[in-house]
Amino acid sequence: MCDCFVCERIALIKKGENPFFVRELQTGYVVLGDSQRLKGYTLFLCKEHATELHVLAPDFRQKFLEEMSLTAEAVYKAFHPDKLNYELLGVGNGVHMHWHIFPRRAGDTPHPGPVWRLDKSELNADQYKPDAEELKMLKALLNAELDKLFQF
Repeated sequence: MCDCFVCERIALIKKGENPFFVRELQTGYVVLGDSQRLKGYTLFLCKEHATELHVLAPDFRQKFLEEMSLTAEAVYKAFHPDKLNYELLGVGNGVHMHWHIFPRRAGDTPHPGPVWRLDKSELNADQYKPDAEELKMLKALLNAELDKLFQF
């Protein structure tokens, strides 16, 4: 059994128990962030439990980057930010890659710079956790744009 936060989230998706799940793509899963301090904050979770881009098979890596880019485009079109910030992270010592896609707007943080400058207590405050109705609306907006970009 894998002891990985991202793998746990993916397991919830597969059981139909992750309310933040938006869509499965060939190389990953699109999910909304648990906190929406930055409206439209989205993650793209890699299907492979890999630590680095360079360890992925070339075809999978190319598709993973393409799908992340199209997911980011959908986030941009759905939530109309001024700019997107991208960050590829791994959980616990760089394990299990996942992209953070942050819609940024002028004045969205007290000081310019990366979102991580915000205190975690503010970034994850209860007031930014979407209720069921808001989550449904955010997912619908993002799915509508994903539909336009991914021809299934």
